[in-house]
Amino acid sequence: MTGKMWVILLLLLLVCFGFGKAGKNGSLYLFPQMPLFPAMPLPEHPITNSGVALGRFLFYDTLLSRDSSISCGSCHKQEYAFSDGGIRFSKGIDGKLQKRNTLPLFNLNWHTSFFWDGRAECVESQVFHPITDSSEMALTVSELVSRLRRSVFYRRKFREAFGGKEIDSELIGNAIGQFERTILSYRSKFDRAIKGSTMLSKQELEGFVLMNDMTKGDCLHCHTTDSDPIGSTFEFSNNGLDTFKYYEDYKDAGRGGVTGVMEERGMFKIPSVRNLAFTAPYMHDGRFRTLEEVLSFYSSGVSLCVGIDSKMGFAHTGGNHLSEKEQESIIAFLMAISDSSLVADAQFANPFR
Repeated sequence: MTGKMWVILLLLLLVCFGFGKAGKNGSLYLFPQMPLFPAMPLPEHPITNSGVALGRFLFYDTLLSRDSSISCGSCHKQEYAFSDGGIRFSKGIDGKLQKRNTLPLFNLNWHTSFFWDGRAECVESQVFHPITDSSEMALTVSELVSRLRRSVFYRRKFREAFGGKEIDSELIGNAIGQFERTILSYRSKFDRAIKGSTMLSKQELEGFVLMNDMTKGDCLHCHTTDSDPIGSTFEFSNNGLDTFKYYEDYKDAGRGGVTGVMEERGMFKIPSVRNLAFTAPYMHDGRFRTLEEVLSFYSSGVSLCVGIDSKMGFAHTGGNHLSEKEQESIIAFLMAISDSSLVADAQFANPFR
């Protein structure tokens, strides 16, 4: 598709958004209308205002760690789009460094798996991975349940959200999952341009066209911005970060470590290009400190390594060889699809403050 055709596509998408309003406490949570996004997948259990409120308290409560020193929100900070922005590897309990960069949390309803290696299949199940991991929050599920059952505050909150059901792990995962499912990013400048309430600058629009031009950025196969504004397929990919010739050389097996499939070693989940203004450093190991380093890699640093994704069309030439000006335009667009409303929205903030 030519550059002019992409411009026409953007102009054709200038339609209006409508936003829902939350009902009274205890009623069903009303998600905002996001018509240009794919239909939002939701779990079978209801998402309620009281359930979301409970999940928000749990998300930010240090009671969920063994020594009550850290919470989910300690590594997933709102000001960094719920990543641990600026930090290559987050610190867990006792200062233990994690092995991968902390992924942001937003638009999780569209994800089909979680973590860089996809080891969790739903929002609710991923909740307990960091809680029980000995290097993260290091708390057993049974101790967490006991703590919450002893709390007058949480007994009341669970009763409001779930009636007379006894607090257990299922309800805990359900509540935190409800809160995390409401963390939605849909109000960036790019979203407003699609709505028709603002316009992208010439440079931002050039960046959009370059990303979706298969002869230039060639980003569209993995990072959707042409067909929808989610910014990723959320599949797994090896994007040629390393020069390995053999699958056994990958120290971090990635997806292959979960599936046991040799050909999936070195593959990691494709993150969204939304909110990159807030989520540095980049890649599963946080090796790139800036977007300039990321674009430089894709321009001239790609390795034709074993297992590289076939969609990396410029791998045989080491990259797409974008000019400095073209790289600057793509970064300008990535700033335009970063959602400053998300990082400042009071409904996602720490309720203990």
